[in-house]
Amino acid sequence: MTSKIKALLATAALAASGLAAAQTTLLNASYDVAREFYKDYNAAFAAHYKKTTGKDVRIDQSHAGSSALARSVADGLDADVVTMNTSTDIDFLADKGVVARDWARRFPDNAAPTTSTMLFLTRNGNPKGIKDWDDLVKPGVQVVVVNPKTGGNGRYAYLAAWGYVKKKGGSDAQAAEFVGQLYKNVPVLARGGRDATTAFLQRNIGDVLITFESEVVAINREFGDGKVDAVYPSISIVAENPVAVVERTVAKKGTGELAKAYLDYLYSDEAQEIAARHALRPRSPAVLRKYAATFKPLQLFTVNELFGGLGNAQKVHFNDGGQFDKLYTAAK
Repeated sequence: MTSKIKALLATAALAASGLAAAQTTLLNASYDVAREFYKDYNAAFAAHYKKTTGKDVRIDQSHAGSSALARSVADGLDADVVTMNTSTDIDFLADKGVVARDWARRFPDNAAPTTSTMLFLTRNGNPKGIKDWDDLVKPGVQVVVVNPKTGGNGRYAYLAAWGYVKKKGGSDAQAAEFVGQLYKNVPVLARGGRDATTAFLQRNIGDVLITFESEVVAINREFGDGKVDAVYPSISIVAENPVAVVERTVAKKGTGELAKAYLDYLYSDEAQEIAARHALRPRSPAVLRKYAATFKPLQLFTVNELFGGLGNAQKVHFNDGGQFDKLYTAAK
């Protein structure tokens, strides 16, 4: 090989390494049913970042049930940011020293740039006539739901059902009885939101799926319009979608500023519009008004209002030996 060819190869290698160095990679560990939203958001953020800084960025995604993913991050998954659907999963990471203790104060609105709620998806035409929570405990109705031990989707479904009884004036004992009856109609617990959708639509399990409002858009895109009917119950829960920088990872990779910019941009008008198009309820009042037809009105309650916060709900209902374990064991 001539010295001229060697020099050309060395120059090419140097240019390639420079190009690789110029493009920073960021990993977002996110809950199951947010993957379509973040696919669109990532493209918008990359374009915004290039325009404002002149730098290229590639965003990779890792998806699973919220709680399962939090455990993966705690065990060493090098995510730069986490975008979850329950604060308890980020609190878990804070307890492990993986995210900041005050993560909820690092961004506006308790570090939750969007919210959602729980509704029902039935098969086309709603053959079982599902209208409200009471219909889910009727004999012969099979309900597909996420395991609350592995996903925030399942925890919000459980708390929404419990809260439905409480908001109608029922006692905790009556709520426990109602939720126990509901789980008697659950043939199998899904691991995460997307697993639940797959069980319902591809494996044809169940008559009704309890899931996030945003999953309707994802199902229509993936499976085609008309496969499911969305049923809004009379009462449901506010589900916040919190975010945080993974301090352990960004300290190692030097991506702290990029990670913060990535989460900051979720509050921009462009990001809030993308969220609304994916049926995630935006925090921006202007964008929410613009998409009023998407977000049907229903009576909503917060976790703080009825359960004293997700942390307290976790201890009472979802920790090992808690209320869910007791009810599910009795149901089966």
